[in-house]
Amino acid sequence: MTQTPELEALTEESLTRGLMVLANLDSDLARILNTLGPPPIWKREPGFATLLCIILEQQVSVTAARAIFKRLCGVVVTLTPENFLILDDVQLRGIGFSRQKIIYCRGLANAIATDQLDLSKLETMDETTIRTELKRLKGIGDWTVDIYLLMALQRPDVFPKGDLAIAIALQKLKGLATRPTPVQLEAMTQHWRPWRAVGARLLWHYYLSNANSKSVTVYP
Repeated sequence: MTQTPELEALTEESLTRGLMVLANLDSDLARILNTLGPPPIWKREPGFATLLCIILEQQVSVTAARAIFKRLCGVVVTLTPENFLILDDVQLRGIGFSRQKIIYCRGLANAIATDQLDLSKLETMDETTIRTELKRLKGIGDWTVDIYLLMALQRPDVFPKGDLAIAIALQKLKGLATRPTPVQLEAMTQHWRPWRAVGARLLWHYYLSNANSKSVTVYP
């Protein structure tokens, strides 16, 4: 059965096609592409470990979050929900988890371990259903879902409008006096459909190329 376009995962071929479409739609994106070349596809393995790592990355630098994740993987060699649930609060705080992140990640692990959530089934679901399923869990909001859809499931038209690095990049790219809000970002990128995830990759690519962009660690 052929999937509908919005369910198809990005490939190197479709990424290239999307880049060409966006370059024709938006001269500023064309300038990034001409100057920096295509962005990496940036892919992460779907599943519990990736979603837990994204939760750790909420509202902190990616560098700090991934240091915590690396320490966790050193303690739990096979990072499954069941193995994660063995760790108590003292152990998790020693690894670097905050009180809130303990609650969020334990809730995720519990939901999977008790069959309330099956991450493998998300790959065949539409974005709205995935968003509803994941946001039922405490601590998972739109940004976390966006990043999982964009990086793990490789959906082509997901745009993380709450991502700080993307807002900074678009402000600079468009020469805006103020940083655009999530609502403004959503409106500004509507004409990029159905390739907004490709546009997001271009903005991250642009952000990372700017040596003066030190205020936030970009997601990829």
